[in-house]
Amino acid sequence: MFSSKIYIDRRNALKKQFNSGLLLFMGNAEAPMNYPHNWYQFRQDGSFLYYWGIEQPDLAAVIDLDSGEEIIFGDELTVVDIVWMGQQATIAEKATKAGVSLTKPFNALTALLKNAVSRNRKIHYLPQYRADKAIYLADCLGVNVKTIDEGASTELILAVAAQRIVKSEEEIVEIEKALNVSYDMHVAVMREMIPGKKEYELKGMVEGIVASSNAKIAFPIILSKNGQILHNTTHFNTLKAGQIVVHDSGAVVESGYCSDITRTVPVSGKFDSRQKDIYTIVLNSQQKAFEMSRPGIFQKDVHLAACKEIVSGLKDLGLVNGSVDDAMEAGVFGFFMQCGLGHLMGLDVHDLEGLGESYVGYDKTVQRSTMFGLSSLRFGRQLQPGYVITVEPGIYFIPALFEMWKGEKTMADFINYNAVEKWLDFGGVRIEDDVVITEKGNKILGKHIPRSIDEVESIMAE
Repeated sequence: MFSSKIYIDRRNALKKQFNSGLLLFMGNAEAPMNYPHNWYQFRQDGSFLYYWGIEQPDLAAVIDLDSGEEIIFGDELTVVDIVWMGQQATIAEKATKAGVSLTKPFNALTALLKNAVSRNRKIHYLPQYRADKAIYLADCLGVNVKTIDEGASTELILAVAAQRIVKSEEEIVEIEKALNVSYDMHVAVMREMIPGKKEYELKGMVEGIVASSNAKIAFPIILSKNGQILHNTTHFNTLKAGQIVVHDSGAVVESGYCSDITRTVPVSGKFDSRQKDIYTIVLNSQQKAFEMSRPGIFQKDVHLAACKEIVSGLKDLGLVNGSVDDAMEAGVFGFFMQCGLGHLMGLDVHDLEGLGESYVGYDKTVQRSTMFGLSSLRFGRQLQPGYVITVEPGIYFIPALFEMWKGEKTMADFINYNAVEKWLDFGGVRIEDDVVITEKGNKILGKHIPRSIDEVESIMAE
């Protein structure tokens, strides 16, 4: 946890945006895998963690704007609980560290919410992504659980997003702690990658590094020779000479802050000529994004500039025909780079997206495109100091997409399908780093993880 002052200041800043009613924050509960007491890895809700700081299941918190009370709700451990879980700090003791003096049993929250409904008091709450919390809240509010998010408070969503999106110096320190774990994760894979390794052997090693760093996995690890599958979480292949592997992973440190890094690694330790060609294009695309990312620039424009680098490079390889500008206008880039350039990062890997991308990633000044590829850009709005974003361009050769577009003759004037067909065994390349927007530009966060061809090959030679 940070100092109590940080949590107090965060809540005070939030309260200034409202006049009356209740501000409700639901913490997460344990989620069973296959029976009630065999749980998935616990992750606290990001907004609860931001304002209240307590990494513990089955909590909720309320700010009563009319009385001024700040209350954390939760049930203290019983003796039976302590037998199984050991003696722990009480909720009241943890609340004090967050600057909160009032705690109550969880059932008191039920009474408070139902009373507020009966008195027609405004209850501001955020969208619910956990089914158990949605059911609980729907019961308290007397609404259909299917419509629970229709009642989520737009005012609270916007206020929380505006506050959380700008990272403080203390938050940057925590993100860089997570990135230091990422350094160990990615360098270890580079050093241990050889023909004959199973993907799951490398994945298991990465998980061990995270655990031994007192951290958690931020999201399911992507480590596969099938880099063209954007979110591939299977790891059963035996790696062979001549293949490349996309390794996308991240860590969550004790404070809850995350990292998200991708590197593409040649199994043999050396990139062949084809791999160098594609890797260099992606690296140039990322460098273009670094150069453009600064306050006042729209992330949507950064994405398009990075895509233009990719289209231009692929034209040089003979995979794209015609004018680069005309190809960009037609949306050719979506065939090769189907995902967005990046996303926000902080207490969640896709930070704040649970509040709704229409509120967080876009606003009145920039709207989401419906164009294939560009529509996957999660964050398109104007960059400001303190934003932490990922920069992760990629090129992917997807056989199923090739078959569909070629069969439909989609953009046949720009895509050289005969040339592309020779690359369908290639897979994909992605390179990802995390940056913070500064007053004059941006800073790549964390310890430098080998990125250039020479750097990757050099560390693999070790």
